[in-house]
Amino acid sequence: MRQLLLPPLMGLALASSALAQTEEQRSTLADQQGVAVTIYNDNLALIKDQRKLQLKPGATALAFRDVSARMRPETAMLRSINAPGSLSVQEQNFDFDLLTPQKLLEKYVNRSVSIVRTNPATGQETTEQAQVLSANNGVVLRIGQRIETGIPGRIIYSDVPPNLRDRPTLVMSLDNTGSTQQDVELSYLTGGLAWKADYVVELNASDDKLDISGWVTLTNTSGASYRNAKLQLVAGDVNQVTPVAQGAVRAMAPAPATLQKAKSDMVEQSLFEYHLYTLTRPTTIAENQTKQVALLSASGVPARKELLLKGNDDYYQSSYGELGQKMKVGVFVEFDNKETSQLGMPLPKGIIRVYKKDGAGNAQFIGEDRVDHTPKNEKVRLKLGDAFDVTVDKKQTDFKKLAGTGKYNYMFESAYELVLKNAKKEPVVVTVQEPMPGDWQVLSESQPHTKGSSNTAVWKVSIPAEGSTKLVYRSLVRF
Repeated sequence: MRQLLLPPLMGLALASSALAQTEEQRSTLADQQGVAVTIYNDNLALIKDQRKLQLKPGATALAFRDVSARMRPETAMLRSINAPGSLSVQEQNFDFDLLTPQKLLEKYVNRSVSIVRTNPATGQETTEQAQVLSANNGVVLRIGQRIETGIPGRIIYSDVPPNLRDRPTLVMSLDNTGSTQQDVELSYLTGGLAWKADYVVELNASDDKLDISGWVTLTNTSGASYRNAKLQLVAGDVNQVTPVAQGAVRAMAPAPATLQKAKSDMVEQSLFEYHLYTLTRPTTIAENQTKQVALLSASGVPARKELLLKGNDDYYQSSYGELGQKMKVGVFVEFDNKETSQLGMPLPKGIIRVYKKDGAGNAQFIGEDRVDHTPKNEKVRLKLGDAFDVTVDKKQTDFKKLAGTGKYNYMFESAYELVLKNAKKEPVVVTVQEPMPGDWQVLSESQPHTKGSSNTAVWKVSIPAEGSTKLVYRSLVRF
């Protein structure tokens, strides 16, 4: 009896499986009504995919195709827009194994395939049945009573396994208590979408004004395309739970305020403790594509150039003598991110590349620096390199230990000479910053200093064109 019932039962199971596959409802990009993409700084994006679907009442299987291949399925949430509460998801499977010859072969391990061989002389084809024993680093087949490796001919498969799809697909078991036609939204977090900000600055001839333009570079390696997407970018350091985020980022934000000075295709607004940038027009982010979108542009921004020599606090506690010959002087440019300076937009972190025109009017690259997220009304400071024509010779001319035999109560007196040289045809000013340890004071100096901070003495030294200036000072430090 058991032997008699087994074939009909197997046939019934196969029929039920086939029926289930034919009843699966598929949704493709043809159903898409709109998509919103919010990209964060650390390879994280929030996708909101809206589609118009024809859903059967009751239990149904929905194959939501063309989702991101790097979706975090635990963050996926499907909701009905026009009939809230009418859809409930009992189960979901994320099929990201895509249909390729190798994947198809792997799925047929321990299953039978047909091998078609062609006689090279006659062109006649013969077919044999084979069992796939392994598809790991090559293929191993059992054909009749022999074992063969490699692929001896064309392989014919009977079907495509249901969990192997040509596009990333989220398959959901739904219970639909609403109408057959519904507008739905699938939201989820995904990797594979990233953005960064890059800025281009051009200094004027006198180094006191600059023009700046900012670009957003988007990179899409998520395995999906987002057509005519509403694009938003979040600048800020959003915390993520390792190894995966636990839910979609949801927050309400105040109405956006457009910039008054800098021109931009982006509208900026506050979002929690971050900043949200919304592109004012839809854009398509294609699969495996790098895209650039204008962020801002401003001209005539007041700028300041500074030549800076920074010391250290080591030589105030020991006898050193020579401290350096032809020491490098750093070149810095800074500007204020204010509306009064033609800016006033919170700037996402990125790289600022600076150019200046030569005598022939050609823009030449003069340096770059990386800046962190910069709020409105803050200063942007860039180190562009070291000066070629401005150098410093520095030495310690005197050192005395005045007190101290135990762990504390040390007292040192030391003197220094700096010869600052300028080979330019115009005068320059060099800022000398000396970090001094402990309780310190300047006993004597060739020109007055200011106290930059609790442990820093600052001199502004003017150097004539093609000339030099000597700075000497004596200090006392106590520990």
